[in-house]
Amino acid sequence: MDAIKQRIAALETYYPPLTAKGDLELFWEETLREFADKPLHATTVREHTPLALADVYKVTYEGYDDTPIHGWYMLPKPAAGTRVPCVITFHGYHGGKGFPEQYSQWLLMGYGVFAIDIRGQGGETGNRLVSEFGMASGWISQGVLDKRSSYYLAIVIDCLKAVDWIGGRDEIDPAHIYLEGSSQGGGLVLLTAALSDKPALAVANVPNMCHIDFGMLNSTGSLTELSKLSTVFPDKLEAIMDTVSYFDVMNLAEKIRIPVLISVGLKDTVCMPETVYAAYNRINSRKEIHPYPFMGHTNIGYHNRLAMRFMESYRQEHTASKPEQG
Repeated sequence: MDAIKQRIAALETYYPPLTAKGDLELFWEETLREFADKPLHATTVREHTPLALADVYKVTYEGYDDTPIHGWYMLPKPAAGTRVPCVITFHGYHGGKGFPEQYSQWLLMGYGVFAIDIRGQGGETGNRLVSEFGMASGWISQGVLDKRSSYYLAIVIDCLKAVDWIGGRDEIDPAHIYLEGSSQGGGLVLLTAALSDKPALAVANVPNMCHIDFGMLNSTGSLTELSKLSTVFPDKLEAIMDTVSYFDVMNLAEKIRIPVLISVGLKDTVCMPETVYAAYNRINSRKEIHPYPFMGHTNIGYHNRLAMRFMESYRQEHTASKPEQG
């Protein structure tokens, strides 16, 4: 067996101990119940764009708190009058929803798209989350001493509320709500898949927020912010580790019940292979992982096409299986 196959074989049997606390299930049951009926206060405004074959809308809604979360809602024009699948997409750390045209591939497949900002980062969305303690540079250490007021909780609820908004749209087929994202977005995809029963499948590219304790020790990415805060306040390390355990995909992976497609780069120093496999190995639903031996923290065109085929295969399979009406 060559070195590449050996490396992958070792990752396929990697099961680090879970870091979940005894009240993990109770925490999420109570939290989801608390936010289930929280009003979205959503607004939708038509936007004029260069996309002649798409209807584009600027959407704002409220998730965790009263912060207006901004998003692009896009529909392919030829599908007017019919219910279409929808891709809900979450961006990577420091990013934003960008411009509508960057989602053209989904529109050309006949899918709707809902692309949201993650609060406070590089988009149009601010952040009204209250900070009771200091932070390291960036966002993820905000409120990290208390799971109920942490930045992680805020962005997870924001994503779950995005799914709720799409689930209520007459133009969208509720049986074909798909999640897609990379890095931070990939982690949010998996957490949303674990906590919501509305999505039908999930595509998580080089996902973050997996095996967070290992990441804090080794990652060169966002988790270094938690490490920095712990270095300044070593007496807060236990509280930090307690909070992040509730948002670690590894601890929630067994709650995922939908098909999942994941990519991992064996040279990724941000979301290391160990972190991705620690979560992937505990998913019990239909799943695929594609390890790329020489890929770092990125998403390559080859895998992007696999993701498109993964979604379309699911759509065709489950559309064909629907009983005839009449």
